[in-house]
Parts: sequence; C-alpha cells; structure tokens
Amino acid sequence: MKRGGTTVVWTATLLLLGALVPLRVLADLSPVRWNVRETGARGDGTTDDTAAFQQALDRAGQAGGGVVEVPAGRYRIQGHLVIPANVTLQGTFRSAPMPHRDASGQLTGTVLLAYAGRGSEQGAPFIRLAGNNAALAGVVIAYPEWKQTDVPPVPYPPCILSENTENVSVQDCLLLNPYEGIRLVRAHRHLVRNVTGYPIKRGLYVDECYDIGRIENVHYWPFGVIYKPEDPYCKWINTQGVAFEFARTDWHYVANTFCFGYGVGYKFSESKAGSTNGNFLGIGADSCERAVLVEQAQPPGLLITNGEFVGRWSSQEAVCVEVGPRVVGKVSLTNCSFWGPIDRCVWMRAQPGQLTLNACHFVQWDVRAGGSPALQLDAGRVIVQGCTFQHEGVCAQIGAQVVSAVLTGNQATGGFRVENRAGRRTVALANEPEPFALTAAMKRHYRIQVGASGDARYLRGWHAPESLPEGQPHLSMRWSSDRSALLLPVLPDRPYVLTLELTVPPQAVSPEAGIYLNGERLAALQAGARRLEVPIPPVKTDRAVLELRCAGWVPRALIPGSQDDRTLGVQLYTITMRAKGASASLFSAHTGEAELQEGKRK
Repeated sequence: MKRGGTTVVWTATLLLLGALVPLRVLADLSPVRWNVRETGARGDGTTDDTAAFQQALDRAGQAGGGVVEVPAGRYRIQGHLVIPANVTLQGTFRSAPMPHRDASGQLTGTVLLAYAGRGSEQGAPFIRLAGNNAALAGVVIAYPEWKQTDVPPVPYPPCILSENTENVSVQDCLLLNPYEGIRLVRAHRHLVRNVTGYPIKRGLYVDECYDIGRIENVHYWPFGVIYKPEDPYCKWINTQGVAFEFARTDWHYVANTFCFGYGVGYKFSESKAGSTNGNFLGIGADSCERAVLVEQAQPPGLLITNGEFVGRWSSQEAVCVEVGPRVVGKVSLTNCSFWGPIDRCVWMRAQPGQLTLNACHFVQWDVRAGGSPALQLDAGRVIVQGCTFQHEGVCAQIGAQVVSAVLTGNQATGGFRVENRAGRRTVALANEPEPFALTAAMKRHYRIQVGASGDARYLRGWHAPESLPEGQPHLSMRWSSDRSALLLPVLPDRPYVLTLELTVPPQAVSPEAGIYLNGERLAALQAGARRLEVPIPPVKTDRAVLELRCAGWVPRALIPGSQDDRTLGVQLYTITMRAKGASASLFSAHTGEAELQEGKRK
C-alpha cells in the first residue's frame, strides 16, 4: 500500500442473480490517521507547535478527512488552529473529575497551551471547527498566562468556535480557565459531550441552531482554582459569569450538566434570530446568583426535569429560577429541588407567560429573613401542583397582576401558606391546611414557643429556628433581623398585653429600637432585657401586626472567629398574648391544648 495512492482490486467472481459477473472495487487507501509528531510538533512546552499542528490538520483535510493524533505532551500554541471538515483532532485525555498533574504539578496527557488573543474578546478563536463533521476530542486546553489575581479577568477570544457548520463535535475535553469556552452559531446537530472546566465569562453559547443540538455531561466547576466565595476572582465569576447560554435553538437537548459558582447557571436569552425551546434533563446549578434566568423562550417552551438548584454561597439575594417580564413561552419544571442560601426559589414576572411547577421540592428560602416567599408570582398564568415545601414560611405570594393561579395538592410543613393579592383569579384546592385554627377562646390567652414547629405562621422576617441545649430555660429560639414582624391572632376591639421572653444584645439597641404598631412605638428595647411586657391597643381586624425594630449586627464583623454573615437583632424564645379580662387558662398556639401551668415548659 502506498500512502496517498489508489489501487484497483478485481474480484474473482460474484454470484448475482444466478450469473457470474466480474466486479471492480475501488479502495481509497489514503491514511485515515496522521500524527502531529510526524509534522514536527515537539510537545516540550516551549517550542511553538502551531505550524506543525496546522500542517497535519491541513493534510487530513486535503485527503478528505481522518484523525490527527496528538500524543501526550505540552504543546505551546502561539497562534490559532483550524480543524477542516471531516477531521478530528484527537488527544489522549478522557474526561476526568480533576485534571491530572505529575509530581512537579505539571498537567499531563495531551495539553494545548493557548497564548494568542490575550487582552481582547475579539479576534480568531483558539480552535475553529471550520467544516462539517469537524471534531475536537481528548485534549486539555490551558491558558498559561492566566492568573487568579487578575480581577477583572483578562479577556480572550473564544476557546472553541464553530459557525455555519453541521455535525461538529467537542468531546472528552478539559477547558482550564478560558474567558469563553465554546461558542456554536448556526452549527446544526452539534454534539458537546464529556467536557469539564471553569470558563470565566461564559462556558457555552448556542445561537441559530435549527436542527437539534445535543449537550451532554458538561461539568463547569472551579477546576484549577482555589475557590472562596469572597475571593475577588471567584466573586467576579459568581456575579458576572454565565455557565450555559442558549439563544435561538430549536428542539435543543441538554442532559446531565452541572455548573458551580456562576452569576447565572443557565441563561435563556434572545438574539436577533429568536429564542429557545428545548428539553433540559438532569441539570444542576450550585452557588449561583441565578441558577436559571429566562429572558425569553419560544411558545413551545422550556421543559426542565430533575433539576437541582442552589443559591450563591454568602448571597442574600439569590433566586433559583427567574422568569423575566417579556417571556412568551411556557416554562415548565418537573421534579426539581431547591435548597441552600436562597431568597426566593422562583420569581415569575412574565405577564404574557405561563409557568408550571409540578412535583418540585422547596427545602429552604428567605435566607435574609425578610419575609420572602418560596414562590413570588407577580404576573402571568401559573400552575403549582403536587409540590412540597419543607421550610416554614410563605409558600406562594400571588401578585395582583396574575392572570390565573391554580394551586392544587401541595404539602407544606406547618400548612401551605399563600398570600393572595389576585382575589378570585387564584384557585386553591386540596392543599395541606394549617394544623388547626385558634378558636375565640384560645385567642384570649395563648403562648407561642418560638422555634417550635408551627411558629412560622405567626412570624415574618425571622431567621431559621434553633434548638437550645438541655438545661436551658427554653427549648428553642429564633434570631430577629433588624426588621421583623409578629403576626398575632386577636379578638377585634380587645386590648391585650404582649409578653416576650427574649435576650437583647447591647449591639441591637438603638434610639429607635422597640415594638411598633402602625408606625407607633409601643415599647422600647433595653440592652440586656430578658422579659418585655407591651400593652397592645385594640385593633379592628383579627390579627395584630407588630414590628420589631432594632440595630442589625453581623456576628462575623463583631465576634472573633465567627463565620456567621447573617444580620441579626435579638433572640426571642416565647410570645404570650393575653386579652384584657382573660382567665388564667393558657393555650398552646401550636397544638390548641391547654397548658397546665402558665410559664411551664411543655
């Protein structure tokens, strides 16, 4: 066989339709594999191997395609690489959880060291998939001039780009700290599989894919980075970076992908060509300011199943799923879970849009203790069915601009609590109710054990409950914030006396600190106070809403060694309400049972 040559092979005979017919078969014996070492690549980390790589790629392209093999080594690439149609640039790397390093700390496997384009997002990409069926596989791409101390990060052109192609592929690659990872525009039926790394500004961008692109097993995590939430570099990515962005795509399939430490995990945007519809299965976003941000979607919508979403570590304002005001397509989430430092799990803002939440689990929200609901539904049409809510608090807030809200079959610790401002446009059926309602007799004299199950219906803007050690005079407690509220059942037009058992730290005291009703201070807070009795004047409704105001303080700033970033106020243990003229009989606001002795721990 001659490399690059063609030979003619004659068959002896072929039995066809009962006759013996001679058949000539032309077999192209051009090699299907090339090796960059054969064109002069050194792989020593210092020699510029750009020309050797491109020569091997061009030869493969001119022969009609094949595989250009890159043995293990550190290949310095000062320029750009173009992979022609039907050619695969193939290294030895197989996607692993962490990059491999030798004893000296050097990356191992097929490592491409990218230098070109530093300082500008414009210009040629490091690698261009330039024709149909072009592919990149099995390489580690690193940027040697990258430094974690560069903030804002130094821009580069895209690491991998393909435009106006079909069937291109990126597989089994590690992208260490590129400014932009992969950009695919009019790259129809692309396949991105088993890619890891920590791109800075954007991990993957797709636009104008009109024929079913596939993204599978892509994992963007701080590989090669010492991650700390408040490190300036990490914080930049954690507030400015986007892991996955989809503009115009038709029938996109995304499965088993994950990102950590981005401003936005999954962004659905709109280009001049339009927006996305697609199927998103098993996606995850951890430590993101917005795990999912929907700016626009096509009418067929976004189908998100088995998602796991966590708010940004140390954030007080993280929202897991935000549906923007212009969205016209349906956003549907099924069997998704939400937890971590979250302010609101879902924020629906789209007046023309439709949101459906089915069999989702909401573990935590209201991280800043400001009274935020799990689901803030401001507008549009909404269905919430078969969901579970673990944290005690407001499960759903239905805004006045909501066109229709249907809430059915939901369960929640302490009862499914809804703040409805849409009136009869909200339909609620077969949701778990509060354990019981206080009767008129119970409202005369009752006690709330703060921190015990069921206390959240009486509180707004308080931090999570905390248990206290045995031997303490109380079982549990909560910290207030600088502005917290007490929502206390009362008999209308009856004066009450409110008794609070609490601890008032000196740092929580200010000239304005106290208990307020309708903006009027009823009692002041004194440093070191353990018990506070407050006369409550009659109100016209069946609930007195009292505000506790104090000076907020952060333990981390005042207590050596503390990592607690919460804004705290006072510690509250029990709340007792007694109407004027009520008997000594005292009821538990959690169970409705009569307490044997006033002041006795149950």
